[in-house]
Amino acid sequence: MKTLVLYAAAAALAACGARSASGPNNPAMPETAATAPATRGSVYDFTVNDITGKPVKLSQFAGKKLLIVNTASECGYTPQYKELEELYRKHGDRVMVLGFPANNFGGQEPGTNQQIAAFCEKNYGVSFPLFEKVSVQGADTAPLYQFLGSKAQNGATDEKPTWNFCKYLVNEQGQVVGYYPSKVKPMSEELVAAIMK
Repeated sequence: MKTLVLYAAAAALAACGARSASGPNNPAMPETAATAPATRGSVYDFTVNDITGKPVKLSQFAGKKLLIVNTASECGYTPQYKELEELYRKHGDRVMVLGFPANNFGGQEPGTNQQIAAFCEKNYGVSFPLFEKVSVQGADTAPLYQFLGSKAQNGATDEKPTWNFCKYLVNEQGQVVGYYPSKVKPMSEELVAAIMK
């Protein structure tokens, strides 16, 4: 009886050893989600519509940092448009500012895409790219913002916008490297230093 138990234990250990040796380099066992290497997504995987409705592949910005901002026209932080434009003009060789109007917080972006574009140009001389109004919170969150707010997808942060003018910094390879809440101004020392790294 002891011999039978020892034989069964040895067989079980041998089977475990065989399984641990299999995986991506051993076709005996297919690679599974549990054994697959973790992948980190990229904002370059996304195509979004600009403020006029034209599709834009974010991969066209490869090689520059991106500052992705959820914006609003009737918010106490709306004057940040001025600093976003200043950042874009001063450091446009290093960073592309991308504005995504959203009406999630206090209904502070009620206008149409055309009204938003006219407001930004007239009041702040915005020349950086603006995109169609999106949702950045809740069940209807835009796919890009689902990605930005999920560490499981972006590999860096679970931070989601808590108000208008929250900012995500993306490196030259399209990977999220930082999140900055509304109170962090676009021309702040903290944010400019991160962009200039």
